[in-house]
Amino acid sequence: MIARDEAFSLLKQYNKDSFHIQHALTVEAVMKWYAGELGYGDDAEYWGIVGLLHDIDFELFPEEHCLKAPELLKNGGVSDDIIHAVCSHGYGITVGCGTTIDVEPTHEMEKVLFAADELTGLIGAAALMRPSKSTKDMELKSLKKKYKSKGFAAGCSREVIERGAEQLGWELDKLLEMTLRAMAATEDVINEEMASEQ
Repeated sequence: MIARDEAFSLLKQYNKDSFHIQHALTVEAVMKWYAGELGYGDDAEYWGIVGLLHDIDFELFPEEHCLKAPELLKNGGVSDDIIHAVCSHGYGITVGCGTTIDVEPTHEMEKVLFAADELTGLIGAAALMRPSKSTKDMELKSLKKKYKSKGFAAGCSREVIERGAEQLGWELDKLLEMTLRAMAATEDVINEEMASEQ
């Protein structure tokens, strides 16, 4: 498996925007948290690396998201299983160039990535609206209110989030609550790492 520091260097080769770096670190931390919660603690580093690299092609090739990733990852020496996991978070989504991603998430880790990726963006946007700018004091009911408001964080597809919950066999509330807990638990670590990147 690619080492974490190598994976981070590879990500930064193609991603310079701090928003994209922060999103990658957030999804990495959330994936590691989920690995621990769902009984895959021994694989937490692996889950995290998939989260860290999931949007590797998005900044440079937004119209070919999940289509350019295999080439960039292969060039970086990343194994096929991680490439499959990365591409599977676009399953069923038609990207800008008109291609629909057909790599299906099969492992529970891939389903978690699919479900939580989009949701981290919505929770992050909701946190920024709070006086604390934090997820730590956010309650599920206030998150659900924001989730139901169609105009709020309109770029975060509710359809994708709901499909993610369905693929996991979870109620939407369970996905919302667990992802919120994951982000609250890992917020300080991400902030520290972002500060050291400045």
